[in-house]
Amino acid sequence: MYTFNFAPVFENFDQLLIGAVLTMQLTVGGIVFGSLIAVPVAAAKIYGAAPLRWLASAYIEAIRNTPFLIQIFFVYFALPSVGLRLDPNSAALVALSVNVGAYSAEIVRAGLLAINPGQIEAGKALGLGGFQVFRYVIFKPAIRAIYPALTSQFVYLMLTSSVVSVISATDLAAAGNNIQLNTFAAFEVYLVVTAIYFALSLFLSFIFSVFGRWAFNYPMAR
Repeated sequence: MYTFNFAPVFENFDQLLIGAVLTMQLTVGGIVFGSLIAVPVAAAKIYGAAPLRWLASAYIEAIRNTPFLIQIFFVYFALPSVGLRLDPNSAALVALSVNVGAYSAEIVRAGLLAINPGQIEAGKALGLGGFQVFRYVIFKPAIRAIYPALTSQFVYLMLTSSVVSVISATDLAAAGNNIQLNTFAAFEVYLVVTAIYFALSLFLSFIFSVFGRWAFNYPMAR
């Protein structure tokens, strides 16, 4: 018979909260920098010259066809060999941004390709410049169409961030591991950690839902 004992977990709950804060910081940073990568990469793959299309495709395929764990190891252990040394948390942020950037680029690309060419021609006929056509006629409706898929990818990014504990990044998973090693209350620790990740996922989904209703609160024909 197993006797549940959550006391050691709650005695160290502050460590879990600190880890959860870092997890959210890595998530927000990954979303911001990953989005800054995804949009130009997607645009380059569709509208760019042949060398840009090749580079964009090579980046996407390299990231999507290699394990995220290896990508973290490459950033943290391999880059110092060429003079770029990062602390664990910074390396985690770089790896997460590069990873989500590649996956999000494919989602953005699908949205851009879904725009009716007739709308693009109509925008040009109205005298809009190339950037204005991309911003108002292509990008804005494309983002609205792919927003659910994109936000699901961002929630998955938060869950994926648990892997960064392997390079000693002090996220929620690392905090749980440390408490478990000190208290040996493995079941209780990981049950609480699981509950926190679940709560964070629901929180992010709620935030994205509220933002989506605010940002896209206009008729489709607008």
